[in-house]
Amino acid sequence: MTDDPRLKKRAAMARRQFGMDQKPGPPDPPAPSPMSDDPQEVAPEPKIPLEPFIDQPGVYPDITAEQYHADPVIGGSLTSSGARALLPPSCPARYHHDRTHGSAPRRHFDLGHAAHRLVLGVGPELEIVEADNWRTKAAREQADTARAAGRTPLLAAEHATVTAMAEALLQHNDARLLLAPDHGGPEVTLVWDDPATGVRCRARLDWLPHRLPGHRLLIPDYKTCAAADLESLRKAMTNWGYHQQAAWYLDGIHALGLAPDGAAFLFIAQEKTAPYLTTVFEPDGPALRAATARNHTARTIYQHCTSTGHWPAYHDGVALLSLPRWAELEAGDL
Repeated sequence: MTDDPRLKKRAAMARRQFGMDQKPGPPDPPAPSPMSDDPQEVAPEPKIPLEPFIDQPGVYPDITAEQYHADPVIGGSLTSSGARALLPPSCPARYHHDRTHGSAPRRHFDLGHAAHRLVLGVGPELEIVEADNWRTKAAREQADTARAAGRTPLLAAEHATVTAMAEALLQHNDARLLLAPDHGGPEVTLVWDDPATGVRCRARLDWLPHRLPGHRLLIPDYKTCAAADLESLRKAMTNWGYHQQAAWYLDGIHALGLAPDGAAFLFIAQEKTAPYLTTVFEPDGPALRAATARNHTARTIYQHCTSTGHWPAYHDGVALLSLPRWAELEAGDL
């Protein structure tokens, strides 16, 4: 495992200076007994209960990632990723199954999770696996053990990569200012009620800055990517629904009265290959309007499905399919 003192200092400073009136989460579990310097002999931390406990809208800064993804809201709530999963090319039945049964961890997310840990100073601990790849039984077993303990396993080379990414990000002026430890706090959960549908929503901000009277609230969200040029990011925003995430989070910010002077949602996109270039971007007005419409549709579907208990699949009945337009044009040329 890695336990960089810089991360501890960054997280402690952010939490200490997070100066808003927020509802506390459940108490922290007791720290493991420091009986030994050997991490293998330190008593394991007890698991934090995952039963829902939030019954009111509000700002919750002390909820773990595990609690958040288990849905800590009594009666259930909808997230931005859940809203996107309700809409094509997915469907309500797929969303309901994944929410009910969970999904297996995916290796390709580990690098992003680790980068979040080093950049934000919070999140699951990292465990370095001293192997060249994941093909050996020993490496896979160590990874499985780490995951079972709530840690993120990384090959040594991967850990070197995310460390270099975090260092490179600090050289980007805008990114560094947006994530300045004395200007906000990391991984803050918002819970609010959508006024149009009554659906209870939740979001987990990477970073919630302190409000400065007379200034817009600039809310950053850190993402790793294959390419940070504008055209690639435009495609990624469309394919992954980042504009929907921005509109969703802004809804929560405004519903909870956190930005009386306005707010903007900014993505910090960093490449995963050297020299780890970074681009900061904001979805424009048309993108946010389109996202707001899609989010409203998703909330309406969610409200109907939860009230009826019916989670439809891709299509009810018999579908009549036509060729895609390009195929029709190709056939006409024959």
